[in-house]
Amino acid sequence: MPPSDTYFTAPAEWHWLVIVYFFFGGLAGGSYAIAAMIDLFGAPSDRALSRLGYLVAFPTLVLCGPLLIIDLTRPERFWHMLVQSERLLPMFKWWSPMSVGSWALTVFGAFSFVSFLAALAEERGWRLPLVGTLHRGVAGKVFVGLGAVFAFFLASYTGVLLSVTNRPIWADTNLLGVLFLLSGASTAAALLILLGRWRGAPASEAVRSLSRFDDWVMILELVVLALVVVSLGAVSRAWFNQWGVMLVVGVVVGGILLPLALHRRHLLGRMSVPAASVLVLIGGFVLRAVVVLSSEAIRL
Repeated sequence: MPPSDTYFTAPAEWHWLVIVYFFFGGLAGGSYAIAAMIDLFGAPSDRALSRLGYLVAFPTLVLCGPLLIIDLTRPERFWHMLVQSERLLPMFKWWSPMSVGSWALTVFGAFSFVSFLAALAEERGWRLPLVGTLHRGVAGKVFVGLGAVFAFFLASYTGVLLSVTNRPIWADTNLLGVLFLLSGASTAAALLILLGRWRGAPASEAVRSLSRFDDWVMILELVVLALVVVSLGAVSRAWFNQWGVMLVVGVVVGGILLPLALHRRHLLGRMSVPAASVLVLIGGFVLRAVVVLSSEAIRL
């Protein structure tokens, strides 16, 4: 194995629970950010798609908590990430990525919960005065704008967390946060396209615009992935094996190039767009699996 900048003497022992958390975290952050952008800059006719984004963001975020807690060595102590065990005061360490991430996840949870309730109330015709106030007018724009900030943070945070963890590959590039942010946006767009079509909006301009947005994000993701490989230098040889094959086949070809071709050429007719969305989701999951497991597999 070629030398890396800094190594742990042992792997962090992050496996499938963490990979699934990374995937759902990207979906949650990406879905909320897309919904907020539609709310802030979209047309009134796009409102149904923005509601869908809020309806997706909170449930996918809820799945992240149990995954993280179960993966802890002492799951019953998860609350120590937020509260001091002796004084029961808030525990915040600005210098610790884990502490900052825990609080960002909590704060984003509050934003996504309120937006989830507002979207649900709007669809069902419920009257929720306080929630409605936070999602209407100037206050609503400020609220979803702040929520989008935390959503972007969550979507990129998992990649940043890897970058500051001293393991081969992870510590050898500063681009994992950008890569995971783009992947989170792409997978979230793919999921919203699938759900939008399932809910009866296959021909809506909002869904078509989201498909075009996903194309551009996938192109950027491909560029950043190439830059990640270049930035790794000699360490990139750690991917000259089955992990590299998974990266090329599962992410580059299956998760980016094929979906782009399906969007542009409609090779499968009416099934082209949903097939492309499924491939993007699979590619996003494979990306996280390769990045995490390829480093974990290295024994020093």
